[in-house]
Amino acid sequence: MQRLARNGGTAGLLRWLAGRADGWAGIARSDGTVLSASGAAPSGPLTAPADVPDVPRLIAEGVRALTERGALAYSHDTGAHTVLLFPLPGPHDPHAEDRGAAPLLAVVTPRPVAAGLATLLADVLMPLSLCREAEAVERKRRRVDLAESRGREAVLHLLMTGQLSIAQQVAGALRPRLPDPVRVCVVECPGDSRDEVARVCAEADGGRSWIVRCPVYARHLILVMPAEGGREGGRETAPDGGPDGGSDGGTATDEAVAALVDRCVVGVSERVPLADTATGYRQAFHALAVAREVPGRHVRFGAAPEPALVVGTAGRQWAEALLTPLLTHVPRRAQDPGSQELAATAASWLAFSSHATDHLKVHRNTLAARLRLIGELLGLDLHRLADQAALDLALRIRATPAPVCTPDPGPANDHTSGQRDGGAAPGHTNGAAHDLDEVLRRPAVQDWALRQLAPVAGAAEETLRTWLRCEGRLGPTAAELGISVPGARKRLTRLETVLQRSLLRPPSARYDLWLALRARETAAAAEEEGATS
Repeated sequence: MQRLARNGGTAGLLRWLAGRADGWAGIARSDGTVLSASGAAPSGPLTAPADVPDVPRLIAEGVRALTERGALAYSHDTGAHTVLLFPLPGPHDPHAEDRGAAPLLAVVTPRPVAAGLATLLADVLMPLSLCREAEAVERKRRRVDLAESRGREAVLHLLMTGQLSIAQQVAGALRPRLPDPVRVCVVECPGDSRDEVARVCAEADGGRSWIVRCPVYARHLILVMPAEGGREGGRETAPDGGPDGGSDGGTATDEAVAALVDRCVVGVSERVPLADTATGYRQAFHALAVAREVPGRHVRFGAAPEPALVVGTAGRQWAEALLTPLLTHVPRRAQDPGSQELAATAASWLAFSSHATDHLKVHRNTLAARLRLIGELLGLDLHRLADQAALDLALRIRATPAPVCTPDPGPANDHTSGQRDGGAAPGHTNGAAHDLDEVLRRPAVQDWALRQLAPVAGAAEETLRTWLRCEGRLGPTAAELGISVPGARKRLTRLETVLQRSLLRPPSARYDLWLALRARETAAAAEEEGATS
């Protein structure tokens, strides 16, 4: 009994009892409802033998007899079988209709009852009751863990959508406090070991980091770690997985996890303000794509400024004009999504593609309907990579505080062309808006584009251009390059390592790369136009 109680729990004990009784054993409520039993088919109801058809009535009669007589057990003969009832000691069943009634052990055994069976059943009552109590506590613990996990996920969602004050209010009920500034770490766990890796992460940093189970990728953990000390930005792990100098409060955590957990892969962001958690997540995800290809399985994001930081006043005016129809949208019905919800939907879809349904906890039809509405409000075709890249940049500009942006070197250029050719990103013809091409011609943006594209040249650049021209789809890319789909995938995987960015899995760097290529094209076109004139 003790061995079964430790290893098999209630189910193991009931199976053993049913074998010893050569019949059926179960636990029932006072109204006859069977709570658990041995030998039942997994997909069918829990029932007693067919020739004992009225077990609920027999249990109800037994409960009345036990109550009236103050007895400690009850037996009833039903022809070929005997039904034995024993109230279980300990806390009462919380699901029972009669809160004062204890659950009962019910055993159906062939007549005559085997010698010693009644004594055996009396002896098993205590371990059986303790098993039930332990299992009830475990169920409560799991519910508490699930509630805490959902709460942490909600806080992360608020941070990712820029709702910092609300996130801090919700996080006040949980531990630890949200750090600021932070490094975001994405851990890819082997197999189904995410819970175990979460425990390792908590022990590695003494519980200082926010650990969230990713709602999109079942094998990912997201850590929001304190960024104490260290260097402001910059890559602190070389592409070969070796250290590149520098350390901070999160180093012990992310490096320790990669070292302690076999086949675990870790990507870490630069140091960012808590308000830029979404940026930190994108950086960590890109670093994760590189970490899969290096021996150390641990990489920190390479230094690369966000495009939203270098667009200046012209870019902020363009983004404001583009997003105004979305941000001023008033739903016709109370149950329809408002402007903030639509903006969050757009950001989630641009980051996670079809996985946004898991991130937002909505049905795919709901997501599709919202995207149609967003496209109509903004006048964009969200099936085009050009329009996706423009919307992504506009949302990132909106989420970036104006004081940290690179200032304009001179007066803003109010030129508005509003042109939209086959390769250009969408522009808005609102009076104060700048066409996106005008924003991309800024010297700071040109410098950013050169840094983005510096690692690629020759055949690698042609592969990248073809992939972006084919809207980021592998099949058309492979056909245009004249290679197989696996061959195209292999080339893009190599590009991920070269660029230190994720391309094939969202969040993907394809928007930034499209913008960088477009910026270079606009600069070349401007130079050619100047030479001609």
